[in-house]
Amino acid sequence: MRLTLFYDLIDEEFGTIRGRSLLVDHVSARLGGRTAADALEAGVEPREVWRALCADFDVPRSRW
Repeated sequence: MRLTLFYDLIDEEFGTIRGRSLLVDHVSARLGGRTAADALEAGVEPREVWRALCADFDVPRSRW
């Protein structure tokens, strides 16, 4: 997954403002206790970050 698609999915699912906020504020155990932004910066694949956020926020699996 490319970063552009990742950000598009974030905006669609959570809204632009909330989505961008959770990228830097939400710490996920599924991402090793990091925020999504930190995980992406550390080289974690965007798809893995997307799936972690979906699991954390109970997004239906059909949208993962």
